[in-house]
Amino acid sequence: MAAALSALPLALAAAPSAHAADPTTMTSGFYVDPDSSPKRWVAANPGDGRAAAINASIANTPMARWFGSWSGSIGTATGAYVGAADYRDKLPVLVAYNIYNRDSCGGHSAGGASSPSAYATWIAQFAGGIAGRPALVVLEPDSLADYGCLTQAQVAEREGMITGAVAEFHRQAPNTWVYLDAGNAHWIDAATMARRLHDAGLRQAHGFSLNVSNYFTTAENTAYGNAVNGELSARFGYTKPFVVDTSRNGNGSNGQWCNPSGRRIGTPTRTGGGAEMLLWIKTPGESDGNCGAGAGSTAGQYLPEVAYKMIYGY
Repeated sequence: MAAALSALPLALAAAPSAHAADPTTMTSGFYVDPDSSPKRWVAANPGDGRAAAINASIANTPMARWFGSWSGSIGTATGAYVGAADYRDKLPVLVAYNIYNRDSCGGHSAGGASSPSAYATWIAQFAGGIAGRPALVVLEPDSLADYGCLTQAQVAEREGMITGAVAEFHRQAPNTWVYLDAGNAHWIDAATMARRLHDAGLRQAHGFSLNVSNYFTTAENTAYGNAVNGELSARFGYTKPFVVDTSRNGNGSNGQWCNPSGRRIGTPTRTGGGAEMLLWIKTPGESDGNCGAGAGSTAGQYLPEVAYKMIYGY
């Protein structure tokens, strides 16, 4: 938990989730995905002049794997991934990204499950695949910040899906820490986000995540996370740990979110660093969509030139 929270009254220091186990102490470090897009690209392009730098600076850094409709049988997919990590005594980071009406306001990553009930089935199978093995899960990036075009009924529907998801992880994956996504430091004010997190079941989750797929500095996000916790403490009587996506925030933000040029990779995945953990959640070099330095690409497509430039910050 961020050090600044130590100033809060002891009784409010944290609202524990129902999970007694700490997955970080059950493993010997973070898992490096052997099938990540940079790993695959380096393997397929050994003679490319950019391969050595991408391999050294990106491909061997622990990163999250994202799961969605492209993942096939979801319980099989998550089970295989956490099983491979568990075999190596490493801690995997997974992103669940399939909520009904996903990115309905932004649009670049629109999609997701076909209905709330389809999502409930999907996320239950996701959690069941993990089962008792240690894992970290970032739950539905942008889902609690991307409210601008939703009706109140749709907001309530989304909150219900998130709350139901947290319940499934409690029921089926007792050694998983779940983080509800809270956007970033320049999207939703701290008081509003605290209320949204609470209404979506944060009390029963382990914590919240910040800056997923964005570029704001760790310091900006840490300050925001502490402000959200201040609001949680004042309004609801508890605080929560938070993690920050540092995969692309080495140069901070230039005000653009969709494949901006001149960005740089940030602090590699680690515990501490001003938050509970700094994690590479978005893979450096994967496109945000058909925009900016990724013009002509689709969201998630691997762009080696963008990755290469992120190593050096140009």
